[in-house]
Parts: sequence; structure tokens; C-alpha cells
Amino acid sequence: MNNPNHSSAFAPLKNDTFLRACLRQATDYTPIWMMRQAGRFLPEYRATRAKAGSFMGLATNTDYATEVTLQPLERFPIDAAILFSDILTVPDAMGLGLSFALGEGPKFAHPVRDEAAVAKLAVPDMDKLRYVFDAVTSIRKALSGRVPLIGFSGSPWTLACYMVEGGGSDDYRLVKTMLYSRPDLMHKMLQINADSVAQYLNAQIEAGAQAVMIFDSWGGVLADGAFQEFSLAYTARVLAQLHREHNGARIPRIVFTKGGGPWLKEMGQLDCDVLGLDWTVNLAKARAIVGDSKALQGNLDPNVLFAPPAQIEAEAIKVLDSFGTPYAGEGTGPTHIFNLGHGISQHTPPEHVAALVQAVHAHSRKMRA
Repeated sequence: MNNPNHSSAFAPLKNDTFLRACLRQATDYTPIWMMRQAGRFLPEYRATRAKAGSFMGLATNTDYATEVTLQPLERFPIDAAILFSDILTVPDAMGLGLSFALGEGPKFAHPVRDEAAVAKLAVPDMDKLRYVFDAVTSIRKALSGRVPLIGFSGSPWTLACYMVEGGGSDDYRLVKTMLYSRPDLMHKMLQINADSVAQYLNAQIEAGAQAVMIFDSWGGVLADGAFQEFSLAYTARVLAQLHREHNGARIPRIVFTKGGGPWLKEMGQLDCDVLGLDWTVNLAKARAIVGDSKALQGNLDPNVLFAPPAQIEAEAIKVLDSFGTPYAGEGTGPTHIFNLGHGISQHTPPEHVAALVQAVHAHSRKMRA
């Protein structure tokens, strides 16, 4: 998919700390951004969401999507912006009929539960997702080089979970029934999902995304063996198809598997630049296993943000110290991007986020002094 928005259309980057850390290059401090940073914990987000009338009304409107992506940057000196969208845009474009009821989460009108439904699946026409790519270009222009913009998608397995369950799930019963009873159908769906995600992320890169992230939010619900066959293999299939660079700039690729701690060694073999870790993983151990090949991102427990600011600072320092002193030389070495171990809770006080960002920037500068 060709896009006329070449890099000349965008302002030069003023703060490239996040991208440098992704590529395992030395930085002056540890960069920080947060999963779900553009979202419900900010009163200004809730105001824009009310204006938009619905979640999809927000996500499909270029101006609103741009506005909410930039809101956290107006409040906090964070080091990256992430596209405001949803992981379920791809199955929606496949015709599964996505809707969001307030407080209920996503629902699909046409879940994929049998052979006939799987047979109908195909890589969607990317023009149906034009609203996402328009938002990427609009956000990149609005950022005006302040910080890099991250694009993202759900992983093939995580998308399959929603597609089969028809929404969120407590027990993953329907999707695992298909996985164990009809692995052939599951593999067919995952292949289509992987090829769709690859095209989707490449189109985001062409529209202006400077890094891309694959969210394998449900990878950790799989048994050992099943994870490698039904999640990891298809994340690898996506990565193999992604643009390594665009307009002369490297495009870092980030993979985050919630619950992926047991498979760090295998994930270390993935053809990506950064591994995101949830809060159950010890960063020092992760660095020992994969630090020679991947930057690490994470991994403060999001619920730390309900403690008073002094405790938040202490816990942030623990995470930074657990990773250890980041690389400081020429070339490449072990680097860390600070993040939460999962998305920020909607109940988080914004001033606590301010305390976190301040603590990470201050302590990580001290570590390098």
C-alpha cells in the first residue's frame, strides 16, 4: 500500500530516546510510556469520548483519535505516543460486526465457531481500515516531532480468542475447544490473522508509525506447547513480513505477551527488537536470558499507582534497579524501556502517573551518572 506521506511531510524528531532504547543504543535516561496511556484514567479523555458518542465513534474519527493520543503528552513528559485505536479493528474489517457497550467491553455479532465461519475468513481489504491509517498520519503531524509514534495490533492468537469467544472470556472454553478439537481450523484462522496483522502494521508504518507493537494479551492462557504452536509461531509469521525500515529509518518491533514469562527463552529467538514483560517477571533474570539480543520493556504492577507518591517512587526505583545499569557505550547493548506490566487502570489518579514519570526520569539519570 503506497502512502504519499513521506518522511519529508513530518517534522524531525526532537526526542528519540525511546527509539534508541528499542534499538539497544545508549540513552541519557530510561524512557517511559504506558500501555493505555491515552484513555479512561484522564478526565479529558472521558470528555472527548462523551463528545464522540461511542468508543468506535472515537476510534474512527481522525480528529478525536488524534486529540486523545496527544492528551497524556500534554500532562506528562512521556517519551512516546501510542496510536489510539483498538486491537479488534482487524476482525471488525473481516465483517464480524464489532460493537462496544459502555462498561461491557467488545462484542462480535458474528463469532467464528465452526468450519463454515472459518471458511469465510479472509485478509480484509485494508481500505476498510483507512480510518486507522489516517489517524496515524494525523497524529504524527500533530506530534510535530515531539516524541515517536507507536502503532500496534493484537497478535493472531489474541484476535482468534475474541473472534471465537465473541468477546472477552473468563475461561477461554470456546476457543480452546476449537484448538483441541479442530486444530486444523484454528491454524487456518491464525494464518489469515497473521497475514492480516502484517499488512495492517505495514500500512501503519507507511502512514507514519515509527515503531510497532504486537499485543499478545491472551498468550499466557495457553498450555506449554500450545503457546509455541498457536501463539508464538504466528507472532513470528507476522514479524517475518514487517517492514524493517521505512524512508531510511529503522522501525523497531515490540512483542508483549501477558503471562509470557515461562517462555522468555523461546521469545528471545523472535525476530523483534523489544520484548515487553508483565509484572510477574524478574527483569534481572530476563536480562540474563535475552538481554544480549532484545531490549526489555516493563514492568511495574499497574496497581502500584494506587499507592501514595513516595511508594510509587520506591517501586519504580526497584524496577529500574532490577534491570540494572543500562548500556552506556557505543554500538548496542542491554537497554530498558520503562512501562507498566499491563495497561493502566481507569481508576488511576493522574497525579500518581506524574509522580511515576518524574521518578523514572530522575532515578535513571542517577544510575548513569
